[in-house]
Amino acid sequence: MGEMAVPSNVAELLVVRHGETDWNALGRLEGHAESDLNEAGKKQAQAVAEKLASLGLEFAAIYSSDLQRALDTAQAIAEKCQFRSKITVRENLRERCLGDLEGFTRTEARTAAPEALKVFMKNDDSLPIPGGGESMEQLCLRVQDAFEQIASENLGKRVVVVTHGGVLRTSHIIARGLPCIGKVVNASINTFRISDEKEWEICSWGDVGHLHAFERSLAGDWVPQYWVWGR
Repeated sequence: MGEMAVPSNVAELLVVRHGETDWNALGRLEGHAESDLNEAGKKQAQAVAEKLASLGLEFAAIYSSDLQRALDTAQAIAEKCQFRSKITVRENLRERCLGDLEGFTRTEARTAAPEALKVFMKNDDSLPIPGGGESMEQLCLRVQDAFEQIASENLGKRVVVVTHGGVLRTSHIIARGLPCIGKVVNASINTFRISDEKEWEICSWGDVGHLHAFERSLAGDWVPQYWVWGR
């Protein structure tokens, strides 16, 4: 993909989900809790970094959630793209806060945090998760504000944004009014354009072509961990 101008009234956001973590592999709900990239996740971060570097595009900024799994992925991208400026860290790009559920698998949560799990599974966007967690309505407002703030700072420019599965799924709902079909894969690339009038467009969704060679190189030793709320 060659360099193409971004219209002066929009910003283009190439939004990347972080690489796989230890907790992703174990099925533990992360939310705001920290879990390091595992070996597969580090290789995924390198693969997405190489893909972005190969596009030959100029990135005005690289933004990242302040959670370490996102920052480590963003750092790999910055190094491979020879991005000389500092990564811009934004707390509002974090994963959904899951309150009492964080650190548990769903099976464990049935006994360790049953009320929180009940709210988590209930189809009511207004209910916050017990233990200081966010409701879906709160998450949606936060994600919309985060993306639109980045867009307003970068009209006519392209930026990379490294964030989380729940944030990406929410951004799809904001842009199209419907949940995405299928999973949000670790280290996938999803491209948005947001205008100065706060109009959202998804230009591409779920680009994982750069991960295929990586998967083959592991000769079946790695199974991709797909998106689940809060992971």
